[in-house]
Amino acid sequence: MTDLIKAMLPAIESELQRQVSRLDQPRTKIYHEMLTYHMGWTGEGAGPAATGKRIRPLLVLLTTAASGGAWESALPAAAAVELVHNFSLVHDDIQDNSEKRRGRPTVWVKWGLPQAINAGDGLFVLSNLAILDLSTSYPAETAVKAAQILHNTCLDLTRGQHLDISYEERTDLGVEDYWPMISGKTAALLAGCCQIGALLGGADEATVDAYRSFGHYLGLAFQVQDDILGIWGDEAVTGKSAAGDLVEGKKSLPVLAGLDRKGNFAERWAQGPITPGEVEGLAKLLANEGGYTTAHEAAKQFTDLALNSLREADPQGEAGEALGKLADKLLGRTA
Repeated sequence: MTDLIKAMLPAIESELQRQVSRLDQPRTKIYHEMLTYHMGWTGEGAGPAATGKRIRPLLVLLTTAASGGAWESALPAAAAVELVHNFSLVHDDIQDNSEKRRGRPTVWVKWGLPQAINAGDGLFVLSNLAILDLSTSYPAETAVKAAQILHNTCLDLTRGQHLDISYEERTDLGVEDYWPMISGKTAALLAGCCQIGALLGGADEATVDAYRSFGHYLGLAFQVQDDILGIWGDEAVTGKSAAGDLVEGKKSLPVLAGLDRKGNFAERWAQGPITPGEVEGLAKLLANEGGYTTAHEAAKQFTDLALNSLREADPQGEAGEALGKLADKLLGRTA
């Protein structure tokens, strides 16, 4: 962690708390508590492990500074993208019936489905209010353009989530169906973060587009790596069971590659849910039938494209160095 990132992280947290405090009113104390709990600030287990890594707001601030702008002025945008991310997590937990998020009970488990849906909606509305706060430091035209990028990104997120949910019951999927889904579900927000940051940094159109491409390819590589870790990762490092993705029937890239092969793995997959006791053997079978290689090669391809786009954007100064280090860490991750 660079000195610049160390300075940015508490500023991000402070801005997020300021935005969420809009709900800290006498009649909505519990509502406010739902959000502060989900954000990792309150409740049992609160702290750094519960807040997450704040990668998305860091991308906004680093690209702003690396493009020649003052990162402090971009804090409302950094908060906005993190609030969008967390709104999607609250709703994801409901849609996936997930009882834990970062080792703690999810919002819907603690407060019930109706209130959790409303809490997710609240985070989404707060993100829209946060992005408009840019108008205190930027021309109205710039703030509106940043808001347009954010709103289009949110639409892409819902497209990706729609595909992800619709894929659960389909048996006719192939690798070609994977990319539109993760382009919306994972890559869109990272691309939007970098695009907004470059805009706020005063970058020209070509540089803004290069940063957007960097975020897009970063998101694709990040998700493919996540798919690999979800089957072959070291549980002691990732903090989650490597059996999860296969047992849950997740249509990840390695699985779709294995299904395309129409071999023994595909035959077993078609027979119904996989039990935890089968996971180790099926993971080896999937690797032998090309699932691991396909995913590994895709991750390398998108890593190269991300780094090429970052070089094209030519990030400057301390922020540019920090952005490069963050990219290297994300693209070479083991957890």
